[in-house]
Amino acid sequence: MEVAAKLAQRTLGRTGLQVSEVGFGSWGIGGKIWRDSNDQSSLNALAKAFDLGVNFVDTALIYGNGHSEQLIGQALKYRRENIYIASKVSPKDGGWPPRPGVSFGKAFPLRHVKKCTEESLKNLKRDSLDLQQFHIWSREWAGDDDFREAVEWLKQSGKARFVGISVNDHEPATVMAVLRTGLIDCVQVIYNIFDPSPADELFPLCQQMNIGVIARVPFDEGSLAGKITAETSFEAGDWRARYFSGDRKQEVLRRVAALQQDLGNQEPLAHTALRFCLSHPAVSTVIPGMSKASHVEENIAAAAEGALAESTLEMLRRHRWARNFYN
Repeated sequence: MEVAAKLAQRTLGRTGLQVSEVGFGSWGIGGKIWRDSNDQSSLNALAKAFDLGVNFVDTALIYGNGHSEQLIGQALKYRRENIYIASKVSPKDGGWPPRPGVSFGKAFPLRHVKKCTEESLKNLKRDSLDLQQFHIWSREWAGDDDFREAVEWLKQSGKARFVGISVNDHEPATVMAVLRTGLIDCVQVIYNIFDPSPADELFPLCQQMNIGVIARVPFDEGSLAGKITAETSFEAGDWRARYFSGDRKQEVLRRVAALQQDLGNQEPLAHTALRFCLSHPAVSTVIPGMSKASHVEENIAAAAEGALAESTLEMLRRHRWARNFYN
């Protein structure tokens, strides 16, 4: 595919960073629980992304136990572009999401935050992260002194320019209180046609406080890219076998069929799904997983088509679907 259009940029909230409206989501290239990627294909995808103007990459130390970060560091070795990197600290106690009553200091002791950040920097071959994010969040932590200390260390040490939160799956309301403290610069949240709930309350607050928004899971792990069929199967150990387990695949097929009928199949479903995310003015960047160069080209081509018509957005509201397949 020939991609001629220049990839547009948006401001990542009060950070002031000008980031590509399509960023590179790198969970899939970490391997391990994604069994359809390989390192050379992933490196090719990263190179293609940078060639076509992608300047924002989201990763996490836990993605392949650092493998995703290492690949990104390798891909950036000979690049001269200014590429912004966001990573994440995962909870030390392994609570996904955090268990009720667990303190911030239990999930993210300062020594753990320091260790993980240093390890990420080593993997990425960088001296500082543009954005470091806490990989989970509890609404109980907003006023926690240990949280404030961690944010202060990240910024004062120079290890991270900005600090954000990756919001728990389908739980955008959990971060409302902490955003009002003024300590958080960006949020990363699931936002797609099936789950537009962040637009209810979270996005208006982000716009009010000039907080950057990173939209993740635009394709609902594949269903909104039209990749799930009755015959779809995954290799042993691939986490999507659980995500689409039992009768979930049949329900997905029914929902997607109804969606495509309403859309009239005027463009690939994946294009509509990506454009849906970028149609909201609060969204700074959307980060689809891209383990192949062809994925990069398709996503950038979709973004070039611009925002969806208001009539289409109104129709898509009828396809809201409250559920959590991560459980």
